[in-house]
Amino acid sequence: MEDVGKELNRIIMSRGVDGRYRQMMEEILDHPDVRQFIEKHKDKLSQEDIEKSFAKLYEFVQEKKKYLASDPTMIAPGYEPQLSLNFHFVDVIYVPTDELLRMKRDVEIRSRINALNMPKDIRNASISTVDWTEGKNDAIDAIMKFIKEYTQRPKDFHKALYLVGTFGVGKTYLLGAAAHELALRGFETTLVHFPTFAGEMKQAISNDQVGPKLNSVKKAQILMIDDIGAESMSEWIRDEVLGVILQHRMQEQLPTFFSSNTNMDDLESYLSLTKNGNEDVLKAKRIMERVRYLSKEITVTGENRRNG
Repeated sequence: MEDVGKELNRIIMSRGVDGRYRQMMEEILDHPDVRQFIEKHKDKLSQEDIEKSFAKLYEFVQEKKKYLASDPTMIAPGYEPQLSLNFHFVDVIYVPTDELLRMKRDVEIRSRINALNMPKDIRNASISTVDWTEGKNDAIDAIMKFIKEYTQRPKDFHKALYLVGTFGVGKTYLLGAAAHELALRGFETTLVHFPTFAGEMKQAISNDQVGPKLNSVKKAQILMIDDIGAESMSEWIRDEVLGVILQHRMQEQLPTFFSSNTNMDDLESYLSLTKNGNEDVLKAKRIMERVRYLSKEITVTGENRRNG
């Protein structure tokens, strides 16, 4: 094809059209992206090819305007229209933008984090947003070490963490950050606020949902039990819920994290007493054997951020 400008003018003038349609054609064929595309493919596009492709060129120009204006009425929101050559015919393809790809990736990552009754900020936690203080350094180092080793050998057993510290020092946020880092690497994590979960399990008895709810937690690829020891625990919750979960995870060697306001020794004493006043040291010891098998205790210190 000869000079693009002359050829486009010839196309416009050769058509017996009224002034309004000619103006529209001029606008479309004068669009910089259209001119550049035709110039690039001038050896493969004849005048007739361009004329037959006019509807697609029109679509491209209109959708490109909407794309640049972030107009939600465009054909494919989040996708950038681009011209493509298809056997001597100009076509329009829609390519996902970097922003759309990022959003899709974020959605995919979040889909790997099953947060049950957890605060919104925990769902959005990440190591990069953790408040790196001296009181958290040991926990962060241990989390990153676990993630590295688990990523390298996901089929092996890896002892997880039991984060202990006073109210508001960021234990739960650290669990959320760990879940996010694991999700980035393709692993699914379930975070459970145990006091709330215990209440839901009691309610599940009436609608015969105990089994499904228990299975969804005990079989999780990676489980994080938040705030263990904060609830008023009945014998049934201790033995038939927590005990069953931990027994399964120990047998299957599934990674299990914990956070608590009490250390392991105090949690054992706490578990030996139920809210009915009954004491069973042996059952508490059995549960703590599983907790100690699954995790190692790491202390987290710092200011109570909930009072900030």
